[in-house]
Amino acid sequence: MKTTARSEAVSNIANRCATENTVNFSDESPETIFGANTFSLTTMEKVLSPETFSSIKKTISEGVKLDESIADEVAEAMKNWAMAKGATHFTHVFYPLTGFTAEKHDSFYDPSPDGTAAISNFKGKTLIQGEPDASSFPNGGIRATHTARGYTAWDVTSPAYIVENPNGTTLNIPTSFVSWTGEALDKKTPVLKSMQALDKQARRILELFGHDKIANITASAGPEQEYFLIDKGLAYGRPDLLAAGRTVFGAAPPKGQEFDDHYFGVIPDRIMACMYDVDRELFKLGIPSKTRHNEVAPGQYEIAPVFESANVGSDHQQLIMTTLKKVADKHGLMCLMHEKPFAGLNGSGKHVNWSMGNSTQKNLMDPGDTPHENAQFLVFAGAVIRAVSIYAPLLRAVVASAGNDHRLGANEAPPAIISIFLGEQLSDVFDQIKGGGATNSKQRGVLNIGVDTLPDLPKDAGDRNRTSPFAFTGNRFEFRAVGSNQSISGPLVAMNTIVAESLDFIASQLEGADDLNAAIQKVLQEIMVKHGDIIFNGDGYSTEWHEEAAKRGLPNLKTTADSLPVLTSKEVVELFEKYDVLSQQELHSRQEVYSEQYCAHVNVEANLVTEMAKTMIYPAATRYLNELVSTAARMKQIGMAADLTTASALAGLVSDLEDTIVVLEKAHAAAGEDPQDWVKNVLPAMLKVRSVVDKLETVVADDLWPLPTYQELLFLR
Repeated sequence: MKTTARSEAVSNIANRCATENTVNFSDESPETIFGANTFSLTTMEKVLSPETFSSIKKTISEGVKLDESIADEVAEAMKNWAMAKGATHFTHVFYPLTGFTAEKHDSFYDPSPDGTAAISNFKGKTLIQGEPDASSFPNGGIRATHTARGYTAWDVTSPAYIVENPNGTTLNIPTSFVSWTGEALDKKTPVLKSMQALDKQARRILELFGHDKIANITASAGPEQEYFLIDKGLAYGRPDLLAAGRTVFGAAPPKGQEFDDHYFGVIPDRIMACMYDVDRELFKLGIPSKTRHNEVAPGQYEIAPVFESANVGSDHQQLIMTTLKKVADKHGLMCLMHEKPFAGLNGSGKHVNWSMGNSTQKNLMDPGDTPHENAQFLVFAGAVIRAVSIYAPLLRAVVASAGNDHRLGANEAPPAIISIFLGEQLSDVFDQIKGGGATNSKQRGVLNIGVDTLPDLPKDAGDRNRTSPFAFTGNRFEFRAVGSNQSISGPLVAMNTIVAESLDFIASQLEGADDLNAAIQKVLQEIMVKHGDIIFNGDGYSTEWHEEAAKRGLPNLKTTADSLPVLTSKEVVELFEKYDVLSQQELHSRQEVYSEQYCAHVNVEANLVTEMAKTMIYPAATRYLNELVSTAARMKQIGMAADLTTASALAGLVSDLEDTIVVLEKAHAAAGEDPQDWVKNVLPAMLKVRSVVDKLETVVADDLWPLPTYQELLFLR
């Protein structure tokens, strides 16, 4: 094989030395490093006056308004702490509508009056407020090019942290990002507002049950991040992976995931070394990384943290994605978080485990051992059932993206039809309520495996369902439709707000009732009669479910283009405005931004398909065709029979490639700003080009094929 970038990458993998140990948790235990780089409550208690610390703690744990008079003391302490760790700069970290993290670094140092020395300086006003350009980020028309002022506002509830670099460290301060006119231009501000709305309405329910000491109620989140790790050298040979995060071409490898041997398999050493490094960096940032394992597809993995406050969990999720990419690069790997980087193999999701609770009443989604007797839990669960039923289209819209469209409903992820899985126990209880009243609950059993040396296992009262987009999993709901490359803030905003609305509805029905229990039975029965069709415990992948869902009247918004208009529907605008989470203008801006992003993503992919087909695939195919024809001619000269079957088939494919490229270019040129144009015309044209290219990959000589193959990308490490 002649030397090419592809063959050189394969050679480098084959000759790669084992990864040297960079982490040793016996020398540096997780207990000693956990949170070492965060300006946590523990750290603040050491460096702040008791009065200031008490004020900060009340804001964080009780939701009390921030006392700005303490800002100077906090800023000085934060600066000294950061500088002791080597920081020379700070940044207000914020989360614009790009879905990624943004930051602008400023130095702690100012020149002295005579210019001969540097003096460190960080005041409270600088901590509290920053001013990035608000017109250069996606804003959906809220800010024009000539109206650029925007503000970042310190979010005291999410701890500041240190980011390390080989040449220094930087203090990162989580902030909200709003326009000069007050609209949210970011992902964080609506999360905070939705949590505030949820707290207010959940309190009303708890007060009805006689609770007088109610701590701040927060939504909690525990997102499970799926991702691929592939060799960086091979990835650099794929322009599509570099520009779009997914392969636009690629024939199926001889072996895929059909043996299910990768799932939960032994983690390869190179990957394990990377994971150790990831965990170490996350521990230092106070991120409770808990689970790691091989996922279903070859080269696919998962990491999951412990539950946290939804706002902090959302910030930490952004840090997890950043850390995975940074550490992977250090190990010569590339981390792919696209929802469908490889056709024909499982894509990646980000299952968001969601619940709500506080320090006094604990987890409000915990049914206990006898859920039929736990009226408080049933009210909160009923609120979720009603919320998902009414606002299913909104839940579909907040997980809509070009990448996630490739994954949803592909027999590897939940369908685009939003439904709830409750499991046998809760379904039975709510069926009893629908029939007039719950009197019993299915109980846990004991599973005897039949081997004397193995213990009997406690058996849950119900099974799990991996095909459901919104599943109850024991003491929380798991929103499984979220895409791996998405910020979890949009789903959190939706879940918090729709449940707040349902709690508001239920509280209004119960307040003033003479017989609370009878009123609870009545409202829950009405919810089940009206909204029980949203509950489905069967196989969400089956054709029968799609037919049944249509009979039930459940919406089936198959694409992003179908889903995004929901964001500005009358019902959704009224919902978010009622609870002061998002205004009509903010919702319109988001619909516009997400529509633009969808078209932009497909546009990039269409450009890649055309360019790669013309400059890489076509030359390789014609060179091989020339080789075949030349060889046949030489064989004829010496009197040998030449079989031109392969050459003839190849010539046909080359002709098909030229034709499909022309069709794609025409569709691409005609596409406008409506996502439906791209769904109906551009994407099908791209798939036709891909179909031809993938056939060519199985015909063209391997030493001429210019792209690293699926077999190499997925199995060489």
